[in-house]
Amino acid sequence: MASPISLQQQQHEDDQNRVFYDLCTMIIHILGSPPLPIPFPSLFATASLSSSPATFASLFLGISLALMVFGSLIFFIGLVLLPCVVGLLVLFYFVDGLSNLSALGRAFLSPPPSSKAWKPL
Repeated sequence: MASPISLQQQQHEDDQNRVFYDLCTMIIHILGSPPLPIPFPSLFATASLSSSPATFASLFLGISLALMVFGSLIFFIGLVLLPCVVGLLVLFYFVDGLSNLSALGRAFLSPPPSSKAWKPL
């Protein structure tokens, strides 16, 4: 008899396989469909839109352009948030330093908990 953990893992793997299969099916469907009619300048008027290399080139050019734009956007967001992260880091180090100073002050100013600890040898 299979344990509940292995059944959950198998169901999770089945879900992952189904998602991967659906993704592959969508990509194959996109690559196999005819391209959308896009008005090209007269320089490209002689090229056929249904030619396979031009379709693949257009698809991968669009994908790379989208990745560059979103990558630049993510970089800009990270650049804007960097001072906030550094500020929080400095604040936490400052609070930690105050906590250490407080503990050090208590150690110097408070009497020892028992006088037995200070017996001469």
